Amino acid sequence: MRVAVALVVTVLMAAPAALADSGLVNVRSAHGVAQTLDRLEQAAKEAGVAVAARIDHGANATKAGQTLRPTALLLFANPKLGTPLMQARQTIGIDLPLKALAWEDERGQVWLTYNAPAFLASRHNLPADAVEPMRQALERLVERATRP
Repeated sequence: MRVAVALVVTVLMAAPAALADSGLVNVRSAHGVAQTLDRLEQAAKEAGVAVAARIDHGANATKAGQTLRPTALLLFANPKLGTPLMQARQTIGIDLPLKALAWEDERGQVWLTYNAPAFLASRHNLPADAVEPMRQALERLVERATRP
């Protein structure tokens, strides 16, 4: 079992573009993991989006006596956009608040990965246009976090 898990992790980490079919969007960042999330958090706050949590998976791995390339997660929410979606289909609450994962690949390149809103709409049987405002807002935040 342990070998199979290691193989899957290796394959996923080596090919971020391949994750597109899984509903994940991967954006190359011009910054390190911490700075990418700092920039995303600042952009979110400036846009009136609440930051719910920040989890440093790398630091947690170190505390557990293990190693992990820099990897951190930011959870953030905009109730003006999320609440109507939950009113229409409450199960989307399992995917809200939104999450963005900043991570460094084996070549040292940093990526910001998040769930595509269209994927979430499909997963919860919502029309694609229901998540369009979320998609637009998310793309603006991600651009501010990752651009040089």
